[in-house]
Amino acid sequence: MATPADAATGFTTRVALSVALGGFLMGFDASVISGVVGFIEDEFGLSKLQLGWAVASLTLAAAGAMMLAGPLSDRFGRRPVLRLAAVLFMVSAVASALAPGFASLVIARMVGGLGVGAALIIAPMYIAEIAPPRKRGRLVSLNQLNIVVGISAAFFSNYLILRLGRSDLPLAEALGLGTLGWRWMLGVEALPAVVYLLALAGVPESPRWLAMTGRPEEARRVLTMTVGTREAEAELAGVARSLAEAAAAERPRPVELLRPAMRRVMVVGLSIAVLQQATGINAVFFYAPVIFEQSGIGTDAAFIQAILVGLVNLVFTLLALALIDRLGRRPLLGFGLAGVAACMFLLAYGFGSASYMLDSEAVAELPAQLDRAELGPLMDVQFGSDTDFRAAVSAAVGSEAFLEHEAGLLAAAIRIDPLLILVGILGFVASFAVSLGPVMWVLFSELFPNRLRGLAVSCVGLVNSAVSFLVQLVFPWELATLGNSVTFLVYGLIAAAGLAWVLAAFPETRGRSLEELEQTLVRS
Repeated sequence: MATPADAATGFTTRVALSVALGGFLMGFDASVISGVVGFIEDEFGLSKLQLGWAVASLTLAAAGAMMLAGPLSDRFGRRPVLRLAAVLFMVSAVASALAPGFASLVIARMVGGLGVGAALIIAPMYIAEIAPPRKRGRLVSLNQLNIVVGISAAFFSNYLILRLGRSDLPLAEALGLGTLGWRWMLGVEALPAVVYLLALAGVPESPRWLAMTGRPEEARRVLTMTVGTREAEAELAGVARSLAEAAAAERPRPVELLRPAMRRVMVVGLSIAVLQQATGINAVFFYAPVIFEQSGIGTDAAFIQAILVGLVNLVFTLLALALIDRLGRRPLLGFGLAGVAACMFLLAYGFGSASYMLDSEAVAELPAQLDRAELGPLMDVQFGSDTDFRAAVSAAVGSEAFLEHEAGLLAAAIRIDPLLILVGILGFVASFAVSLGPVMWVLFSELFPNRLRGLAVSCVGLVNSAVSFLVQLVFPWELATLGNSVTFLVYGLIAAAGLAWVLAAFPETRGRSLEELEQTLVRS
């Protein structure tokens, strides 16, 4: 027979899973663009920076939403903000699929970015506020788990639509998957967005928000459902003490985040926010097929390997979920950053040791639109880097023709070990998924005091999104200008520096209540 504690655990888990569907939509919305970049680059005639803008615009809007999501959730509640995010995801999916041009696509992506920013901040905050301390890390990590499930689903969905578009199935032809495949890739997100909106109907309001807004009886009822009667009273008493102390202070203002008492948690929060994105994770997730194509394996194989990226991300996020409350946050970060640095150095070596040469067999397989006579002087000439090869071919055939056929030319000319690149990418994703991915969001939900949590999480979330935006925006330019090897080398050096910082200055937060952490970290 189920005990009251079992019932509370089951209810809390169901609620956390429902709220964490926002993470699924965030992961899907962010990564679905990886299968679209090649198509929209040709369809809309985009430059490398325009292509980066089409990808990164979602994150720019998410950064702005993060500044608003925390304060809005403090005023109106966590649940209404999550519902708004679900609606924004739906609108974005449909508008992106129907976008007639570059500008409208960017606007539609930015609408989705508003949903991403809100869900990314409020979902883990909400879960942390309903979860008992001993299970908080695991339950908050459900949001990161759903993000990676969404990423995997997007990679698989893209590949499935690509394959169906090349099939002779009547339904695929009727839906126009061959010519409009990239539009379907973007539009299918509307389905899980509807599911999310429906799931939120069964989610109660955050008990800490209810207590904060003078509704202690409602807060007690929710806490009883989520942690059980005995723990509910203890949790509510701790929240009441925290709020009573906060009531003596002025209303939260951004300048309070600069107080000396907040210095330690803000430094930790901001550092992890920068580090998570500056190591290049969204360059890999958002451009995975492009990276794999540059190793010479072809479009179909690149999409298949992108699916492997999603699956590895999922498996190692599950591993992190099992370990985060056992080993703690600091050991996972140390192990993961060491792996991130090693794999980025491996990628830098792999691309750095590659050579590029067009022989007669390779030229014969290139599209007929390319003038063979113009390529003649480059036949059997070996180039030691992708940047030298790009410059030579662009000068020979013209920049417009080169940009149109860049992927095919690179794939035809490269001499590289593609298995080395695959191992480097998958190892990087595994290392990130077991560390920086879930640990950052758990920390964001733990570090900051109740009174300032919404404001502080919005601030560090904004920084995280701003770094992510810059990484996504410049990545196509980096590959074209600096080359593959230098680009990955830079990410590896950042990870190595981050590892040194974690070993020297990172606090452990495992197993302590939010109020206890506030006493220890903020007032120490």
